[in-house]
Amino acid sequence: MVTIKQVSEKAGVSSATVSRVINNTGTVKEKTRERVMTAMAELGYRHNVVAASLASNKTHTIGYVVPELHGSFFGAMMGGTEQALRQAKKHMLIATGHSDAQIEKEQIDALLSRRCDALILHVEAVSDEYLVSLVHQGVELVVVNRFIEEIGDNCISLDNVKGGYLASRHLLDIGHTKIAYIAGSLFKADGKNRLTGHQQALADMGVEYTDNLTYEGNFQAKSGTEGIRALVARGAKFTAVACANDEMASGAMIALRELGRRVPEDVSVIGFDNVDFASYLSPGLTTIDYPVQKIGSMAAHWVLERVYGHTRHEYQHILSPRLILRGTTSSPE
Repeated sequence: MVTIKQVSEKAGVSSATVSRVINNTGTVKEKTRERVMTAMAELGYRHNVVAASLASNKTHTIGYVVPELHGSFFGAMMGGTEQALRQAKKHMLIATGHSDAQIEKEQIDALLSRRCDALILHVEAVSDEYLVSLVHQGVELVVVNRFIEEIGDNCISLDNVKGGYLASRHLLDIGHTKIAYIAGSLFKADGKNRLTGHQQALADMGVEYTDNLTYEGNFQAKSGTEGIRALVARGAKFTAVACANDEMASGAMIALRELGRRVPEDVSVIGFDNVDFASYLSPGLTTIDYPVQKIGSMAAHWVLERVYGHTRHEYQHILSPRLILRGTTSSPE
């Protein structure tokens, strides 16, 4: 087996310099780096990750728990994380919690048993108290898309109340007063907070909130379609519909067209998240921007700074959403 000492001798540098090149730490001149890389290739050197982790007490692996793997939201978030970690030569181990408290706990335990140096957690069912207890036990973790005041420094999330407010306030500002709302799962913090924002916008404009105009979906496109059908079946009258995410908004638009209602001429529709496909719908979906890839990247940099001592990057604990105007909203006729 080729050793670091053999690489250093061939490259004409110290073993410490070879180690810095392998681990991408410290400052190494580009010409020196190239010389080391050439020597490694010629000798067939392969870095022994297991031996290195035992020596340093670091595996250079970050565990990542997300609710599910399908959908553009989680892909964009994990993509932002993976890119930042890859550039730092760290690895990501992904597990799914399926929005079930027991499964989330099992996945967290499994990742910790594999000696992950830190965890990035997009968990929806475990309690705040459970996450706080992990931090107090010394587990290095950052929670995304959820803010817990007691461990606020370990959280990176969006102001979902403000986002829900911006969406419905836009509809109110252009003249709508009969606004249906298709909520995400209300046991989830983001679903509940976005509905709260909707209710606050109505109250600020003197419009009464009614349960008859609200349908609880599950953040999946199908529940947006089902939501419109259910609202119409119960006799709800509305000129606009605010949806708690873009997937449900796209499902709502399908149902409205099936019912012969034009978007936005008959019914305005606004979504939330600003995922990639939102701009490709016809018409393009007016929505609330959730910089999900940026949040994924910020979570990675949080880990790189706290666990590995990398240079500090700018990150926020609560990001502010913004309105993205496209073609699915207009004033009521």
